[in-house]
Amino acid sequence: MSEKHVRLGFLGSPNSGKTTIFNALTGLRAKVGNYPGVTVERREGKLRKSNKNITLIDLPGTYSLQPISSDEEVVSSLLTGHSEGNSVPDGLVLTVDACSIERSLLLVVQALRLGIPLCLTITMMDELKARGGQIDLEKLSSALGIPVVGVVGNKGIGLDKLKNLTQNIEEWQVPILPPPSKTQELSGWIASVLSRGGYEAPEKDRRSDRIDRILLHPFWGSLAFIAVMLFFFQIIFTWAEPAMDAIDFGVNLLQLKVENIVKPGLLRSFLTDGVLAGVGSVIIFLPQITLLFAILAFLEAVGYMARAAFVVDRAMGKIGLEGRAFVALLSSYACAIPGIMAARTVPSPRQRLVTILVAPLMTCSARLPVYTLLISAFIPRDISVGPLGIQGLTLFGLYLGGGVAAFLFAGLIKKFVVKGDDLPFYLELPPYRLPQLKVVARQVWDRASSFLKRAGTIILSVAIILWTLMTFPETDFPDGTPEVLTKKMAIEQSFAGRLGKTIEPVIEPLGFDWKIGIGLIASLAAREVIVATLAQVYAVGGEDESLREAMEKDKNPKTGRKVFTAATVGSMLVFFVFALQCTSTIAVMRRETNSWRWPLFAFSYLLLIAYSASFLTYRIIYAITENSS
Repeated sequence: MSEKHVRLGFLGSPNSGKTTIFNALTGLRAKVGNYPGVTVERREGKLRKSNKNITLIDLPGTYSLQPISSDEEVVSSLLTGHSEGNSVPDGLVLTVDACSIERSLLLVVQALRLGIPLCLTITMMDELKARGGQIDLEKLSSALGIPVVGVVGNKGIGLDKLKNLTQNIEEWQVPILPPPSKTQELSGWIASVLSRGGYEAPEKDRRSDRIDRILLHPFWGSLAFIAVMLFFFQIIFTWAEPAMDAIDFGVNLLQLKVENIVKPGLLRSFLTDGVLAGVGSVIIFLPQITLLFAILAFLEAVGYMARAAFVVDRAMGKIGLEGRAFVALLSSYACAIPGIMAARTVPSPRQRLVTILVAPLMTCSARLPVYTLLISAFIPRDISVGPLGIQGLTLFGLYLGGGVAAFLFAGLIKKFVVKGDDLPFYLELPPYRLPQLKVVARQVWDRASSFLKRAGTIILSVAIILWTLMTFPETDFPDGTPEVLTKKMAIEQSFAGRLGKTIEPVIEPLGFDWKIGIGLIASLAAREVIVATLAQVYAVGGEDESLREAMEKDKNPKTGRKVFTAATVGSMLVFFVFALQCTSTIAVMRRETNSWRWPLFAFSYLLLIAYSASFLTYRIIYAITENSS
């Protein structure tokens, strides 16, 4: 007879430490953060090192089982038996923060009334004690009639006891049901439970209050936010450069070794111009990507992200968006896909849709290689404004431009396109905490490895396809034709070259030629693919010539002028600020909105804006540079 399969749901309010415990018991690496709204869809994992068949289900954080947002609906439908194809869990592990247990007992009441075996896990026990509070777990268990265990998840305290409880669900006590949901009776019940549980409330977190007087101040908080962002973009250039140079050197060395080993021909061209030039040109930006993720993970862990949401909420309120939308948009700085999914935490369907439609404007990590390539090649590094380098300021301006555009178009879309009512805004401020280096390092590693997997799958696949399109049909040239010239002419007459020539009249007003056109088409798979494409197109120089150097030297054979002028570079940067060049993002939009209407609308309006803004940028810079020359 087969062993019974037990399914346990992990329930709790946002930022209660639920996912940290889930990760510890399953060995998985679900994302955690010191701000609400990190978990927006359910995850499953097996209880590790157990001789029983037990599946743990990490549910989105919720304050109530009466849902007002789509992520809370996931929880409610599963626990009430209305989730299609999913049965009600055999038991629930409800996680509450020890420092806010009084408020969390409202969720406990709702969970008790479900009639599902329940275990209460109380986290942050160390913080409760440090702030002068206390609770008697055995007395609280007796008062509630359910198992209660105290846990300090990041230190592993209490996890063994909780694991033993999850393996013996049949021994859990029958809960004592609370009174009906009359406010007066329920408030009295909560006070009675806390009193019998020996609960003493913790002192106010004075440290957080003192810091918040500055970081949440209308003026000083905004100034601090700008300062954090400026520092953020300055170090992306300055700290990452040595590691980027080392990777660049390694890729070039590998190319030379391949050229020495493999005879001239299609195989050598495939390995050097296709695989190494394509993938290597993107991997070089791994140090900057890693720094980006490390700073974001640090700000999340320390508790600043929720404060940033409140600071920006003042400005967002004027255009009709709220702080939870900002949390979703902030997630889009890593990638638009989790940002769009995080919009599930926005309770208003109207605001959720608007958030999804503008999320691609937030500068995701896929744009960073494009920005870095153009900025490092064509923006002088030795120019500074006070202590701030012009390269870092340019990058900051691009990120700021995307964010401001997102807010601006959110207001316009909300006013003229998406109709409906809004709901009030609330967002719990977590306490400031010292980041756990292990947790931050794990998050950075997961995101960096995801970038490498992307480079090894999507970018490699596109690079191979592009090499094929740039190589065939093969063209014969007269004997004695220089190798550099034959490569240029072969690419121009290839399938990819013909495609680029076809769209050149459309993109020429933006200052783009057919080679850039090939990159724009390829970047629909993923924005950073344009770097790999240009690396293949310009794989024509000397052995020591980098992509940046090849781009700087390239000239238009018709005019004799450089292809990458200041006007062209400015136009390209602006185009990538706005254009929705990501098929995966479009697919996720389709899933989240359950319609092709809104993804097609987003792609179209962003492409129109990108084209118009790039055209104006090109014409303005061209006029300025021509008059000054």
